[in-house]
Amino acid sequence: MARNLIVILSSLCIWTGARCAPAGLDSSVFEGADFYQLFNDPEGHLKLNPRLKTDDRITAHGYPAELHYVPTEDGYIIGLFRIPYSHKLQNQAKYRPIVLMQHGISGCSDNWIAMGPDNALPFQLADAGYDVWLGNARGNTYSRNHSSISTQHPYFWRFSWHEIGYFDIAAMIDYALKTNGQDQQSIHYVGHSQGTTVFLALMSTRPEYNEKIKTAHLLAPVAFMNNMDSLMARAVGPYLGHHNTYALLFESQEFLPYNDFILAFIYNTCRPDSRFRDFCSVFHNSSTDGRSNSSAVAINALTTPAGVSTDQFLHYLQEQQSGHFRRYDFGAKRNWIEYNAEVPPDYPTNLITCSTHLWYSDNDEMAHVEDVLRLAETLPNKEMHHMEDPMWNHGDFATNWEVRKYINEPIIKIMNQFEGLF
Repeated sequence: MARNLIVILSSLCIWTGARCAPAGLDSSVFEGADFYQLFNDPEGHLKLNPRLKTDDRITAHGYPAELHYVPTEDGYIIGLFRIPYSHKLQNQAKYRPIVLMQHGISGCSDNWIAMGPDNALPFQLADAGYDVWLGNARGNTYSRNHSSISTQHPYFWRFSWHEIGYFDIAAMIDYALKTNGQDQQSIHYVGHSQGTTVFLALMSTRPEYNEKIKTAHLLAPVAFMNNMDSLMARAVGPYLGHHNTYALLFESQEFLPYNDFILAFIYNTCRPDSRFRDFCSVFHNSSTDGRSNSSAVAINALTTPAGVSTDQFLHYLQEQQSGHFRRYDFGAKRNWIEYNAEVPPDYPTNLITCSTHLWYSDNDEMAHVEDVLRLAETLPNKEMHHMEDPMWNHGDFATNWEVRKYINEPIIKIMNQFEGLF
């Protein structure tokens, strides 16, 4: 199997090189060329533009930006970015309601601002008078520290999205409330994809946090997954979606490490002028048929994957196989230790009492309509927002050209109504 994989990858590299060769190139120009010297350039090495952080990208548009490091109860150090006020409003001395935004799986805070100041929700929220916080899950490029464990140790990667919700999101909420300095008791929340899953996990297992939420906006909410249309998930789910030998081989590791090689490969594949941009949907759930902002897709390609544990994927595959929205399955023996039961307990989503808005669509292969409606039945205080566009997909919630009209402005309107701002 390993040899076949090497052959496939080698063939792909050769095919890619051939496809990328300039059109009409005369092969005679290489006659007599010393190919050893050509490819053995001692100065040749992979180069990327200087790596910009989220705060660099924010300040480039004139907005103030801050980076905060937040410790969690279990020792992880989370990178949390903030747009404290709008330079257009100069409202730093005025009341500014807090909004926390959380990215999807394999992403980071950069994903929220990729659409630029005219279309990205964080900038629009800041211009509407909000104190905006952009979270980062443990293990990604901005949250790769722990009080006692190195990222090289497998224990560092022993977490799924449950821990991101239970510990990370809780720490972010408490820190933002304390740091804002205006004696606020609750916040608004916006999450996309995994950013919705971690919210549901937190609010159902630590229901006291419902009191700290004014409104929650879950874009493409992922909880129940047995109707999802992802061919890849359905192909590997029977093998990795159960506690077995296959899953044990993949547990507690970093998936697609955040490094220059991975980012350069994906960036060059996904940049606007690449002939291979059709493959970008595999990495970013983005459309290549003109529905997505190509500049945003390129920025996401430069920053994603940002670092993620394999346990996060395994946990999702368990959901897809079991048909339940429940805790991580460690196997019967450890489940008894962790949960005092042979199988993991379901998340008690009926305990999520805060105002929860579900934004969903018909063409979402990750958050299938039937699964979203099943989740909605368990939530006592929800409001449904169905996307009328029949082609609207999972990535459209982040990079669609019309995201300002159909997502951002309606969300801000709901928040303003809650705050009494008209």
